[in-house]
Amino acid sequence: MSQPFTLPAFYQPYPARLNPHLERARAHSKAWARDMTMIEGSQVWDERDFDSHDYALLCAYTHPDCSGDELDLVTDWYVWVFFFDDHFLRFYKQTGDLAGAKAYLDRLPAFMPVHAGPTEEPATMPEPTNAVERGLADLWARTVPSMSTAWRERFATSTQHLLEESLWELHNINDQRVPNPIEYIEMRRKVGGAPWSADLVEHAVGAEVPAAIAATRPMRVLKDTFSDSVHLRNDIFSYQRETETEGEINNGVLVVEHFLGCGPQEAANAVNDLLTSRLQQFENTALTELPPLFVEHGLDPARCAAVLAYVKGLQDWQSGGHEWHLRSSRYMNGGAHGPTLGIGMSAARLRFSSFTHVPHQAVGPTALPDFAMPYPYAISPHVDAARGNVVPWARAMGFLDAVPGVSGAGIWTEQTLRGFDFALCAAAINPDGTPADVDLSTGWLTWGTYADDYFPAVFGRTRDMAGAKAFTARLALFLPVEGPVEGPVESVGVPVNAVERGLADLWPRTTASMTVAARRRFRRSILDMTDSWLWELANHIQHRIPDPVDYLEMRRRTFGSELTMSLCRLAHGQLVPPEVYRARPMRALDNAAADYCCLANDIFSYQKEIEFEGELNNGVLVIQNFLDCDAPRAIAIANDLMTGRMRQFQYLVATELPLLYDSFALDASARSVLDGYVQELQNWMSGVLLWHRETRRYREAELRWRLAGPPAFARPTGLGTSAARLFDLVRRARPPGPSGTPRNHDQGVPQVVITT
Repeated sequence: MSQPFTLPAFYQPYPARLNPHLERARAHSKAWARDMTMIEGSQVWDERDFDSHDYALLCAYTHPDCSGDELDLVTDWYVWVFFFDDHFLRFYKQTGDLAGAKAYLDRLPAFMPVHAGPTEEPATMPEPTNAVERGLADLWARTVPSMSTAWRERFATSTQHLLEESLWELHNINDQRVPNPIEYIEMRRKVGGAPWSADLVEHAVGAEVPAAIAATRPMRVLKDTFSDSVHLRNDIFSYQRETETEGEINNGVLVVEHFLGCGPQEAANAVNDLLTSRLQQFENTALTELPPLFVEHGLDPARCAAVLAYVKGLQDWQSGGHEWHLRSSRYMNGGAHGPTLGIGMSAARLRFSSFTHVPHQAVGPTALPDFAMPYPYAISPHVDAARGNVVPWARAMGFLDAVPGVSGAGIWTEQTLRGFDFALCAAAINPDGTPADVDLSTGWLTWGTYADDYFPAVFGRTRDMAGAKAFTARLALFLPVEGPVEGPVESVGVPVNAVERGLADLWPRTTASMTVAARRRFRRSILDMTDSWLWELANHIQHRIPDPVDYLEMRRRTFGSELTMSLCRLAHGQLVPPEVYRARPMRALDNAAADYCCLANDIFSYQKEIEFEGELNNGVLVIQNFLDCDAPRAIAIANDLMTGRMRQFQYLVATELPLLYDSFALDASARSVLDGYVQELQNWMSGVLLWHRETRRYREAELRWRLAGPPAFARPTGLGTSAARLFDLVRRARPPGPSGTPRNHDQGVPQVVITT
């Protein structure tokens, strides 16, 4: 059978090495698989299948330095996980038995007791009824006694994700639904099992990631980039088997083929480019984010060495996994048995272009596409009152004052604030709110956008990371959780700038009636947003256009998406169990809505950010850089991604939320609350799009008036200020372009929906 495409040239920066205990692991794993009844009598594998897959070779390549005993254990785990995959395909995917699949998956967590110790008897688990349960019970008891509770919890969660989220794949197959690219990357990370592999690397190298840093951004990105690279590589090699033999829909090459409307070869090349970009993000994170992380958390040399051993283990897995794919009979690998170590032209282009973008290019007004928006907007009758109230409030907070160190009269003027019209956004995303609701929403939108403008004005031009970290760290002082939210200045903090003053005013007015748990969640969502500005600044310091996946995931934070979702939920009280909001369909709903608005913002903001601000953190620019295409093509692709996310949102509402309601046995009141939450997200999306169309914040005439330069009397003078005057002259010399096209800034977007 001919291959549907030629395998691309893969980026392989590390050489693969082979563990000397390979033959021992081969013999051991076959005997173990027979004991677990995975070979004869399983109706899944026979001995020929098992031998040809050669999972011992996979583990010998991916764990080249571990002992013979450790390689035996790791190989048994991979035999089990591949058997589970094929078993689930045979009995549930191919039969479409959704109910049976759920009952089967619901039993498996019982075989992973997190607190199992060295003396705990297997009798604490249920009696296994099939080979998957039998293998999991055996492996768990052999693996967890030597590991900490924190690691056990991480490993159990990763294992549960790869088991449970198989239902997502089954839903797609039953509905013949090809997922959109953003959804696919997000879900493949769970069902593909690579996060599980990353956790197992800690066991194999004998070095746990310290619990104090396990949840930080650098460690999360290392695991995510590792996982995405493993999965995307597997999708390229498994495309033929999955699409021609298994009837699989959940394959990255097929997803890109469907999304771009291209052939398999072009899609495979694009997936390989994304694989390359993720590997380069892994490298960038390890080199630039780990050293300051070690210092900030005060890790001693032993714990630093443990993290670096883990990173090396992930690198070994990448190179070893590639070599195994070239040799296993499971995959399409014809024509690929050559030297694999190297960078390749595609990888070189991605690395070079990401660091060599020329800022402030004249791009002209953006031709807006037709946006998919099935939900009508409504505007609160209290909009005019909020418009009248926000200006004196902003003046009292200091948003219209001059800012030390920033040339000109200030970041905002009253004229620009009125033109931004945050009250319109608040009134559209909360059309049924009271006057106080709309006022408070307007205040949050004003604060968030001002803070977003203040941060790059004060820290961006000087690349002052130390000052930026001190600034964001101080914001936590004004977000008290325990005790009264308003108190003496010594317990809350003394505001020293307009951003702090605005936050100190909004927090008590919003959270006075919240529970401590609700305040804690709300506080975390605010700090996630403000901390994400440091990521943007780091990209500017490196002069680096972000990786596409990293950008989209961080964009939700810079946009304030989690803050928005938190505020929507605050009005719902305790009617809905927290685990419902944590369930995959609800998180998918949130992310689909957030990505729609984030990408809309990037399209509207394109000229403002690229031409006037020299911004690197813009989704259209990220797409241009990744696909090596022009701006109109990148805008069209961004709009297609928005459309895909909107369709996913509608699919979730129509198909998966009813199943979620039933699975949690929610009563009528809880269902009504969640239906209301869906309506709020619909209002949010339609209101955000309306505001983008109507605000003056991004029209070219406004941009040229605001950014042409400060009045002559306000220019800085004295030693060292000639560069600032030269910068003003360069900006003034930029040729004028057409005016009147609306656009938007990366974070200057509706960030809050408040219902009280």
